[in-house]
Amino acid sequence: MDVLPYPPGSHIAMRRGVRHPREILALVIAILGSLLLLLVAVSEMAAAAAEQRSPDVYAMALILAPLLVWFARGQLWAQQRLRGIKLTPQQFPEAHAMLVDAASRSGMSYVPDAYVVLGNGVINAAASGHGFRRYVFVHSDLFEVGGAAREPEALRFVIAHEVGHIAAGHTSYWRMLGTFAAQWIPFVGSTLSRAQEYTADNYGFALVPQGARPAMAVLAGGKYLGRSIDVDTMADRAVTEPGLFVWLTNALASHPVLLWRMHALRDRRRPGRLLWRPRTPSPWARELDPAAYGLPAMVGFTPTDPGEAPPAPTPVVDAPMAQHVTSSAR
Repeated sequence: MDVLPYPPGSHIAMRRGVRHPREILALVIAILGSLLLLLVAVSEMAAAAAEQRSPDVYAMALILAPLLVWFARGQLWAQQRLRGIKLTPQQFPEAHAMLVDAASRSGMSYVPDAYVVLGNGVINAAASGHGFRRYVFVHSDLFEVGGAAREPEALRFVIAHEVGHIAAGHTSYWRMLGTFAAQWIPFVGSTLSRAQEYTADNYGFALVPQGARPAMAVLAGGKYLGRSIDVDTMADRAVTEPGLFVWLTNALASHPVLLWRMHALRDRRRPGRLLWRPRTPSPWARELDPAAYGLPAMVGFTPTDPGEAPPAPTPVVDAPMAQHVTSSAR
């Protein structure tokens, strides 16, 4: 990882401005749920030892979670390094400049590693880490969207989104360990994941607002149909697609359903909805009063010239969040 001339912790101001207002609450609930399951697992292990029987396999997995999480993260990092194309000033320099720009304007003290890996048609990207290392990987099919003939701002948004996961602490070993068991609790782990995705989207929008539309279009239609997608029409449908199974599909998903995600990126006055669908449409084309925004949009940010040292990060003034009216993240 390349070092930037910023002290550790300089990303805190940015983090506070863009974090989803329900993320910390969801994190606390997930940690408490994990601790409860851990107590159940310890009780099961003790009972199995007393009864001289084999313990439940899930109880064993919870007890061994520190080792399992560490091993899985290390193996994933090795896979990306061994099969991926690393972004450098010589290899894909434009994308590498996007990576440096996103890291510097997020106030991070280093530039995470980044790799392009074969996607085989899958549109995906993620951020993770191992030890003190942090990295991003982008599937080749999604990376192709950033070509000069297509939508480079969409790729810039995706990279800013993944860097946002790192800046917000989502890739921390301790966070993953603390919420490991919550993934087995219906709605708990998935709700935390959706809140984190909204936070990463907020990073992407704060740094690259013009990339939100094409990025969402690519997620909806792929790298070839992206330019043909009417994102406004899809975002409008977020308020007209009700139903129990719509709610259930979102509640069980690790990422916000695409219509709700588009709506949240379009209407910056409210945070993204975690469990209940948006109620009122807010046309993207209609100008909104910046003073009414619940989230910052390009607050003092200017593009970084790849040929110059990145500017010192501009502190982000905390903005009160409006009333809440859900890669590895993707």
